[in-house]
Amino acid sequence: EVRGRRAETVAAWWLRLKGYRVLARRFRSGAGEIDLVVRRGGTIVFVEVKQRPSADAAVMAVRPAARKRIARAAELWIGRNPALAGLDRRFDIVVAVPGRLPQHLRSVFDAEGRIW
Repeated sequence: EVRGRRAETVAAWWLRLKGYRVLARRFRSGAGEIDLVVRRGGTIVFVEVKQRPSADAAVMAVRPAARKRIARAAELWIGRNPALAGLDRRFDIVVAVPGRLPQHLRSVFDAEGRIW
């Protein structure tokens, strides 16, 4: 849990350095949890943070059921933030590997939880 929070903090700072604005951290709903909700320009990005040894391992760690929960939670988040409903949406993963810079994987899955 402590490592997970640390990875989320590092991911949030990494995304800020890339020009994203953090809108929410650890958003929890009855549908599921989203680690980070960030925005850059006209896009809202729902980010899952995984601490794994590789990008492949991180993507595989976000199982289909988890992707669907994240997508449902994203819909609830948008419902609670209707002013942002017209923006584009994307689902990303940030891979945190100890001792290395985070790796930002864009558009990993869609709103139905399917991997691209």
